[in-house]
Amino acid sequence: MIYRAIGVMSGSSLDGLDIAFAEFQENAGNWNYEIRQADCYSYDENWIEKLKTATSLKGVDYQLLHVEYGHYIGDQINKFIEEHKLHYQVALISSHGHTTFHIPSKRMTAQLGDGASIAAETQLPVITDLRALDLAFGGQGAPIVPIGEKWLLGDFDFFLNLGGIANISFKSEPYIAFDICAANRVLNMLINHEGKEYDDRGEMAQQGQINFELLQKLNELDYYSQPYPKSLANDFGTDTIYPMIVASGCKTKDALRTYLEHIVMQVKLSIVNCQLSIATPRGDDRQLLVTGGGAFNTFLVGRLREELDQLQIEVVVPDEKLIQYKEAMIMAFMGVLRWRQEYNVLSSVTGASRDSIGGALWIGQEA
Repeated sequence: MIYRAIGVMSGSSLDGLDIAFAEFQENAGNWNYEIRQADCYSYDENWIEKLKTATSLKGVDYQLLHVEYGHYIGDQINKFIEEHKLHYQVALISSHGHTTFHIPSKRMTAQLGDGASIAAETQLPVITDLRALDLAFGGQGAPIVPIGEKWLLGDFDFFLNLGGIANISFKSEPYIAFDICAANRVLNMLINHEGKEYDDRGEMAQQGQINFELLQKLNELDYYSQPYPKSLANDFGTDTIYPMIVASGCKTKDALRTYLEHIVMQVKLSIVNCQLSIATPRGDDRQLLVTGGGAFNTFLVGRLREELDQLQIEVVVPDEKLIQYKEAMIMAFMGVLRWRQEYNVLSSVTGASRDSIGGALWIGQEA
């Protein structure tokens, strides 16, 4: 069976709206995929400000933004379909939206991007709210991409996503994954002091010196000692990490170098600690696949290679399309599983009481 679907993702780094058109083929329980077209539509300053400040809005204004952003997503999907000549090829849209509130302890998560509005704009079937049911079952609602890693990318032993938040997945029994730490969102906030959007290839970080006092304080944060399953809200980076770094008085290049080292240390510790507690892959020739915007930070990837080589783990950076659009592609895959009424969120990853078939379905086309 072949499915052609669009996946949409907006990450916490606010670099733009990722859209991927992918083809999935299922044969006797085995899945293959191809990312046929993909693009990132950058947010203008107006949308960056709206998304940044969404959590401070009054209830009615938040709901109005939810609807407005849904129509915006739908409009961008229509633009994507037009630019890539995909008319009559897209069977389904699966939109993650943009996370604003994420409070697993209260069984609540919220993503901007009203599904009804997307469906009205595109006049196609749309699936949204992919995390909500998992939280209702007591899970973290995150990470959710491991379902795609498990079925589509099974040749690797570990999966590291370096987005606004860094998260890791282990090809283990049971399959587990969790958020490690804030990543690109904090690095980008720091480089913004220099009037730049991001630290290209980690060049400024490479020029800096590690502030070991700050590094120790970062490593001692309570979250890192918590057992999995666990997940992070965006405000861990913006409201906890970033103020700590600013308060240290570091120069920008030293702050970047220190926080980059913090990310590397936490990735390595996550692997070491999990190997002690579960049946994670061991031995020679293990491979870790790195995706997300941080995979373009060659200094960060280089430091990861140096540290993980000590654990006999090879760091693999795939082609640019998979680096940038893995999450959007997996959103499309989750939508396909939802359409098939098959489990698309793993409770072994999130800590929920059971696997779930997550997502609200909005029928946009005429009957």
